[in-house]
Amino acid sequence: MARSKARVYTCCALMLLFLIVIIVSIVVLVRRKCQDGTFSKAAVAADSKKCSEIGREMLQRGGSAVDGAIAALLCTSIMNPQSMGIGGGSMFTVMDSSGIVKIINSRERAPSKVKSDLLKSCPKTFQLMSGSKWIGVPGEIRGYEKAHRLYGKLPWASLFQPTIQLAREGFPIPPVQGQYIQNIDMSKTQPLQKLFSDANGNLLKTGDIVKFEKLADTLEMIANHGADIFYTGRIAEDLIRDIQKEGGTLTLQDLASYEVTVTDAWVVPLGEYQMYIPPPPAGGIILSLILNIMKGYQLNSAPLTVKQKTWFYHRYIEAFKFANGLKKDIRDPQFASEKMAKKFTEDIFANHIRSLISSNKTHDPLYYNITPYLDSLGTTHVSVLAEDGSAASVTSTINHIFGSRVVSQSTGVILNNELSDFCGRVDNIFPGEQPPSSMSPAVLKSQSKTLVIGSTGGSMITTAMASTLINNLWFGKSLKDSIAVPVVFVNSQNAVKFEPGFDEHVIEALKALGHNRELALKFFNVVNAVEKVDGCICAVSDARKLGEAAGY
Repeated sequence: MARSKARVYTCCALMLLFLIVIIVSIVVLVRRKCQDGTFSKAAVAADSKKCSEIGREMLQRGGSAVDGAIAALLCTSIMNPQSMGIGGGSMFTVMDSSGIVKIINSRERAPSKVKSDLLKSCPKTFQLMSGSKWIGVPGEIRGYEKAHRLYGKLPWASLFQPTIQLAREGFPIPPVQGQYIQNIDMSKTQPLQKLFSDANGNLLKTGDIVKFEKLADTLEMIANHGADIFYTGRIAEDLIRDIQKEGGTLTLQDLASYEVTVTDAWVVPLGEYQMYIPPPPAGGIILSLILNIMKGYQLNSAPLTVKQKTWFYHRYIEAFKFANGLKKDIRDPQFASEKMAKKFTEDIFANHIRSLISSNKTHDPLYYNITPYLDSLGTTHVSVLAEDGSAASVTSTINHIFGSRVVSQSTGVILNNELSDFCGRVDNIFPGEQPPSSMSPAVLKSQSKTLVIGSTGGSMITTAMASTLINNLWFGKSLKDSIAVPVVFVNSQNAVKFEPGFDEHVIEALKALGHNRELALKFFNVVNAVEKVDGCICAVSDARKLGEAAGY
């Protein structure tokens, strides 16, 4: 009897061992299917290779997705200081390992003494708006603090060390930063000019060594003493003194009273995915509206002929024209109702808008209820997917190129010009109000897939993201190819701009339908994304900004 039981146990053990061997073999075979350039555990997609690598280093040390994102953002503040920095604000969409998604909103706020007539200074057409009157209360560091407290694993100070070292020791100016340094107006922004000049007063160029020693000191103090030193301590005092010296209205109380908001993400069904986006004042609802309008056209494959492309892009452009007419309804929920904005994410509203799109013509601006507003540009984005399946999608900005172009000489901080985003969008500004934004950091999740995605480029953010998602999710293109597709942008004047490389035959056909083409010298759309499918992770940093992702 005992021998019989032993045989049974032995057979069961052998069967279990055989089953384990089969499972391991399947896992190995699946992993072998992963293409070159993909990763098996985690990845970071930032604006530059160096910053992606710094984010990856944090993940390899056992850090969370948020740890990787914060370290990569701090790096970006010196690699692409024209786009973001601790003098600005950010929006986090964070998914924990259990799949729960939260929004951490640390966007800038209007100061308590915001000038009542500020909106009268808004220009009629887009221009870089410099000067201290446009500075909003920066929320970037408070955002990092909140995100780290909720999701961080590594010590706070360790996230700062790579950037502090780079800023203090110096590094060769990357091509993108060098391009924007050369456009600094030396007659108007002397502190900014000084920051990027050599000992002889000449502007630095690509390849020259740049140092941010004052900023390194500031970052070191924040690393050692926490965010409070920026908002209520020595840095706050130095920062406010410098801003007020330039005529700005920010006060110590504005910094001390700044609060981050943490909310649930808004969820939009999108085929097999659930798309998680931040609520207003972010622009995720515009992205969801465009996608919901377009999904009603049953887009199952990429248009191939000129006729098919023309139909697709005509409807796509019309959808954006209606979306532009609705932007005035996006406002800080603390100062306006979310009821209308919530409708933008619903299929029934998208169906209504789709019914208004004519198949063979376009219309004048009144048809879309468009009122004049100003387009924006700038920003940076970081997408991170960690080993445990958690993710962080973060968009950060100081708004226009080099923000307000006001530099705090005591701290090395470049200040934002975020209040310019109110221009044409509101009739008045309330103290403490966050300006409307196009930022749309998103996480898409299905049973077997995860996509962490976001874009930079101000008003072009939703354009770039919609194009990427349509091409990737519905047309079956790879993530890299989807990001590379030339985009079409509908500006605030209802004019249509085509990125270089766009099909000229389609452009002519669209013009014949009545679309007003406007030439564009520069496109700012940049998408950074990470996706995980069947155990393989693909990470792409947009080549438009010469970025490169990193993973392991």
